[in-house]
Amino acid sequence: MHISVLTLFPDHFTGPFDSSIIQRARKQNIIQIHLHNLREYALDAYKSVDDHPYGGGVGMILRVDTIDRALSAIKNMHPDNKTCTILLDPAGDRFTQQTAMNLAAYEHLIFVCGHYEGVDERVKLLVDSVLSIGDYVLTGGELPAMVMIDAVTRLLPGVLIHPESVIQESFSEADLLEYPQYTRPQTYKGMDVPPVLLSGNHAQITAYKNEQALQKTKARRPDLLTAKKGLSSTVR
Repeated sequence: MHISVLTLFPDHFTGPFDSSIIQRARKQNIIQIHLHNLREYALDAYKSVDDHPYGGGVGMILRVDTIDRALSAIKNMHPDNKTCTILLDPAGDRFTQQTAMNLAAYEHLIFVCGHYEGVDERVKLLVDSVLSIGDYVLTGGELPAMVMIDAVTRLLPGVLIHPESVIQESFSEADLLEYPQYTRPQTYKGMDVPPVLLSGNHAQITAYKNEQALQKTKARRPDLLTAKKGLSSTVR
């Protein structure tokens, strides 16, 4: 998979993409990450990418023409790939595990990182999806892009050493949180591992895990149980 990031701050991505699972995926050539500085697509001598908002207001807005030139150039680098273009925006659709699964089916992902007071509204007509990682405002779209790239990368074939773990994780199966897990020591400061997990009875263990996942979801995220199934994807 090719992953392109359009940003004003390419250096922000240096550390997170050079360690752990993403580093391994890059070394194995499962993903290729390309960072594109938005200023490279500005036409004036000052490399201007923003301007004052029409109608007044605080701050500066990223220009639609500059972003459009950048997107066209990046898409032309991989003309034969199935591409999805994502704008990171606090007002976008909520990014979920299902969204990550949908994005993992593409061959090329382009992330557009907003900054300052946002982007010209017309940029939203140039992208396939507008996504947010939560109901809060960050300095820019760089951190949300990192989150989404991490979530998508680990779903790609060959990335995880134990790919079956993806199925058992929170939000991946039956819209439930993952069941509680334990390891050694069996007893620690009066806290014991549930006896059923030590029984060796696989049927009972499976039933216990399912029940614990259900109870955990009811207590912490009841909205997952009441959400309607089969809603249209946030990725158009």
